Order: sequence, then structure tokens, then C-alpha cells
Amino acid sequence: MTTSAAVAARIEQQPREAAPFVKWAGGKGRLLSQLRPLLPKGVERMRHVEPFVGGGALFFSRRPKRALLTDINPALVGTYTAIRDDLGGVIEGLRGLAARHSKESYYRVRERYNQSPRITTSKRAAMFIYLNKTCFNGLHRVNRKGEFNVPIGSYKNPRILNEDALRAASEALGGAGLRCTSFEALLESAKPGDFVYFDPPYEPVSDTASFTSYARGGFSRSDQARLRDVYRALDRRGCKLMLSNSDVPFIRELYSDFNVDTVAAPRAINCNAAKRGKVSEVVVRNY
Repeated sequence: MTTSAAVAARIEQQPREAAPFVKWAGGKGRLLSQLRPLLPKGVERMRHVEPFVGGGALFFSRRPKRALLTDINPALVGTYTAIRDDLGGVIEGLRGLAARHSKESYYRVRERYNQSPRITTSKRAAMFIYLNKTCFNGLHRVNRKGEFNVPIGSYKNPRILNEDALRAASEALGGAGLRCTSFEALLESAKPGDFVYFDPPYEPVSDTASFTSYARGGFSRSDQARLRDVYRALDRRGCKLMLSNSDVPFIRELYSDFNVDTVAAPRAINCNAAKRGKVSEVVVRNY
């Protein structure tokens, strides 16, 4: 084998750099440089567990060999599963959606997505990604019936299909278990020595700042308290725990028994561009 061929072979064998393939409210892509130093020592030997996987920025940046990713949003978990198990089908579906994209097509796809439960998993995943890439601000919001209701965004040329990114994500998901469950199911599945990263819907910083409608029912203060109880139970079990949330008195009081760090997070989702800036968030750890 020639030198150039050997170098090419080594490059081919190296895993692709993975990143979130959907936009998600509260995504941690721009916080990774602040989160990585807070990871526990020896984390590379631990199973990576995320009960609010969302866009999965921390998972994709780490690419752990063993992982359990869960979320209460069935559409999101179904999309992850399709990317892992039927990448070709998802790419084929996205290729057709990208070719037909228009305002009229967007609303036809949205209606079909909401009204046609018998669509195959890979086709539904393609529609999920298409809607995410072309809707307003990349929001995932559902109404009380569980129907996706975000209007089309004002993008001139959205990148609907990125095959390299999807292939990298599929490879990263190869060793991950995927489940559509609530965070409380961790009480049955988490094991001593697991690294668990909680990134729940954030406690609102004001009465008008709430965005919790990524799934029906939202996320209330009682849910935040139940999450704290699960956090405590897993702490007693011997898991390494890290949690992100708003830097507000209610959250600091809930986790006053644990280590609390502060990070500066960009505010990416706001209808007023002038109000998009850095805000303080807390990172709660039990180590």
C-alpha cells in the first residue's frame, strides 16, 4: 500500500465527527466548552445516560461506547431510532422532501405528519427532520392534541439534507440504547457508576419566559421537584450526576445539598433578536 493510500485508509477508519442533526430548544452545542471541564474523572469508562436527550449535543461530542438515551417525546426518540437503524430510508425520504420544498409543501407535510399515524418509522423521521429544518426558529412545539403546530420559517435556502452529518450521527448511535420513557424510569435502569446528565425543560426565569411545550403537559414546578427526588435517589445509588437548569432561586433551593456551578449560556430562542444574549445557568453535580 502506498503512503497516500495508507493515510487515506487511516482517515477512513477514524470515526466521523458527530453533532446534533436537529435544532432543539436549550441545545448545549455552544456550552460544551464549559460543560466538558465539569465532567467527572474517569467518565470515559462510564455508561453515558441522558433522560432528556433533546438534540444530544453532549452525547455526540463525547461519542461514548455505551449509552442510554431517553426522552418523553416519541417523535424524537423514533427519529433517533430510525437514524440508528434505517439511515438509508431516512436519507431517501429527506432527499424527496428537500427536492419538493416550498411553503405549500411545508404545510402539506405538516398536515400529513400530524394526521397519518401509519407512516413508516423512517419516513416519519425524515418528515420530523424536514419540519425541524424548515420551521420557525427550529422550534418543536405541540398543541394539546400532540400535533406539531409551528409555522414555516423564513429561510431562503435551508439545508434540509446533510448526509455526512446523518451518517456520523448514525455511527455515534450504534452503541446507544434508545427508549421513550419519563425521567423516573431511570430508577429502574440506572446503575451504580453510570454518568447521568439531566437537561430538563428549564424553570422559567420570569412569568413570560416559559417554553415547555416540546411534549404534551409541559414541565411544572412539581415535575422539577420530582426530578430532584430522582436525582437524590440516583446519588444514593452511586451514579455520577450532572444537571443543567435556570439560575433561579427555586432551582438553587431544590439542589442546595449538591455542588452548584454557574455557566454563561447564549439565549438562542427569542422572538426579539435584541433579547438574545448570554444568561446565567446552573450546573448541579454530586461530585
